[in-house]
Amino acid sequence: MPDKEHLSFEGGCTCRAVRYRMTGTPLFVHCCHCRWCQRETGAAFALNAMIEADRVVLLHGMLEVINTPSNSGKGQKISRCLVCKVALWSNYAGGSDAIRFVRVGTLDEPDRFPPDIHIFTSSKQPWVVLLETTPAVPEYYDRKIYWPKASIERRAALLAAASKH
Repeated sequence: MPDKEHLSFEGGCTCRAVRYRMTGTPLFVHCCHCRWCQRETGAAFALNAMIEADRVVLLHGMLEVINTPSNSGKGQKISRCLVCKVALWSNYAGGSDAIRFVRVGTLDEPDRFPPDIHIFTSSKQPWVVLLETTPAVPEYYDRKIYWPKASIERRAALLAAASKH
């Protein structure tokens, strides 16, 4: 059996025009309860798996990239299926194009990636009940406190490589 870093996970849009593969596990999984995510998804939260962009492989299909505003004021680029318009992942200005925020619900097995943290819970819908076993913060958080050491190292290597280009 392959180790966790060499596993792959496939996903795609609703109409199946786009298919992709995540090669490896995410750096971290956010469940964001901010009003921006609620508005963009039409749901109570967004569940995003952060992973290096080069670990997200487009298998087939065409994407359109939509620039949208974000709470930070820096914006985000949402990659959507050209046919059904389902959002598959985002790139936030703060994370550059090197990190993708894959929409966990577009994976074939979304239950493989429960949240590592709940963020912006100050605007969480009151009927959403959070497990006490998963960290939850009112706004954003300090990565050094919550991320696993291996993820911090992967992110540092990624940003160092990106700064050389």
